[in-house]
Amino acid sequence: MVRFDDSIQKRLAIAGVIVIIAFGVLLGRLWTLQIIAGEKYFEMAESNRVRTVSISASRGVIYDRNGEILVNNRPSLVVTVIPSELKNKDVLLRLSELLDMVPNEIEEKLEDKKVDPLKPRTIKYDINEDTAVYIKEHSADFLGVEVKVEPVRNYSTSTVAAHVLGYLGEISEDEFEKMKDKDYKLGDLIGKSGTEKQYEEILCGVRGFQQLEVDASGKVIRILDENESVAGNNLQLTIDNNLQLATEKSLQEAIKAANKEGYKDANAGAALVMNPNTGEILAMASYPTFDPSLFTGGISSKQWAGLNDETSGFPLLNRTMMCSYAPGSVFKPITYLAGLMEGVISYNSTFNCTGKWTGMGESWARYCWKRSGHGQMNLSSGLSNSCDVVFYEIGYKLYKEKGEKLQKWAREFNLGSKTGIDLPSETKGRVPDKAWKKKFNENYPEYQAWMPGDTVNLAIGQGDLLTSPLQIASVYSAIANGGTVWKPHLGKNVLTAEGEEIHEFKKEKVLDIPVPKTIIEKLQKDLRRVIVDGTAKNAFAGFPIKVAGKTGTSQVKSKDDFAWFACYAPLDKPQYVVVVLIEQGGHGGSIAAPAARRILAAVHDIPSTGPVTVLDRSR
Repeated sequence: MVRFDDSIQKRLAIAGVIVIIAFGVLLGRLWTLQIIAGEKYFEMAESNRVRTVSISASRGVIYDRNGEILVNNRPSLVVTVIPSELKNKDVLLRLSELLDMVPNEIEEKLEDKKVDPLKPRTIKYDINEDTAVYIKEHSADFLGVEVKVEPVRNYSTSTVAAHVLGYLGEISEDEFEKMKDKDYKLGDLIGKSGTEKQYEEILCGVRGFQQLEVDASGKVIRILDENESVAGNNLQLTIDNNLQLATEKSLQEAIKAANKEGYKDANAGAALVMNPNTGEILAMASYPTFDPSLFTGGISSKQWAGLNDETSGFPLLNRTMMCSYAPGSVFKPITYLAGLMEGVISYNSTFNCTGKWTGMGESWARYCWKRSGHGQMNLSSGLSNSCDVVFYEIGYKLYKEKGEKLQKWAREFNLGSKTGIDLPSETKGRVPDKAWKKKFNENYPEYQAWMPGDTVNLAIGQGDLLTSPLQIASVYSAIANGGTVWKPHLGKNVLTAEGEEIHEFKKEKVLDIPVPKTIIEKLQKDLRRVIVDGTAKNAFAGFPIKVAGKTGTSQVKSKDDFAWFACYAPLDKPQYVVVVLIEQGGHGGSIAAPAARRILAAVHDIPSTGPVTVLDRSR
């Protein structure tokens, strides 16, 4: 019988223990995997087999006030890519060549690490059918790439009303953070500007989803569950598309006319039409403009840089309400009312315009736009002729009254505050006063004091006063309707997808101006004189509708003059307020007033639109 010595027996015993321990560890691990973590790994396996895909809702249609479609949706053949599956460089290169895109462009669209790597990302819209068929037929060569049909925004009127409508873009991380309680996901398209942004919640709808069973390669085997998306509600605007077209055309003609007059830097402007009795915006035009369809499918970095380059004139700006300017003489009606209401002048006060005003002393002389002087003026002729001396005198009297009386009356018309229009990014302009000047010049103590000349400049709409064209439209609406400031608005109705009205946007009063009816009527009569025998008589010669209004020519340092005109019509029953501004366009009576005439001609369907320019050097 074979016997082992003691040392060998010990070694065999140790080996046996090691084997038993190793088996114990393996059994323990197996128990952990199957029993303790089994549920977790089952879920992981299940998630590889089941994929949930969200379905975007069709966005609501936007109509004009007459039911004409401004924005709807159209089907588009799109290519999507699942970022986690496009790891093969050769596939990327082949895809970029097929889609006529540079590889970096595709990679940019896929690079956002925070978006679910399993979520397909759209990299190109509106591919042709041949390309779609090729990708389908060679799907094995393009793993993770899919062709499908998606609804995209269709701007039926191209660039018309672009600033009113706005555009869509991918939700940013900041926006997502702010809207995380709502049903949005990174990568979603949302309204970025205009009514698309303002009424996002009305237009966006409710997303649906599909729960899909897929195989190891990601191929869909069957639909396990499905919840259809709900289309967004439709939105009807107060805009009249025909009037919008006429307003945009007139604005562009005015800019061309200014160029012909020698104002070579006139390349931008704004015009709008408003109902003075409701605040409804009937037309809103800003130039230069842009095509919202550029943003369909994501704008390229090159296109975005082009839209924001200084040489482009910043076409994304809605100059009617995002920009503020010195209003010049279109502000004079407020000085007119302030002088009467504060009792520093009477309606019969007289003024002597020699072309030069020295009310603050010879060292602080101011000049009228008419250097030869207007002669004897009263309040009425002073307004109709836009005589600066008359308004210097009123401004100086208001300054001596203390209490910032002129600023008070500017604010009575809601200047210095947002109008509250239902569009994002509105400017509030500026009504300068002592406190503002001190703060503005906090690093320059020598410029902090409010001087008499500041109020004198303010009286003719110059100095540090800033207003938007929309604010001026609001001021003239209040004058036209007898003293009520209405909130401007673009929303008219919310409709279901079937066309049923579910909400009407009512007019909203902002404030009543505390001016007696008799004084407002005097101002209305004198604004009519501006058209009949004042600074706008040439622009409106022969016009068959009675109009009341005011020219304005504001001065900006180192630039050509800015041309303004604000008016309303018909005189006896105002239905339309029109404001036109041409940046560096010269004189209001020459350039802006004829443009307003053409817009009013379109409103009243008058075939003869009158002169494109007239000779008028007034302010």
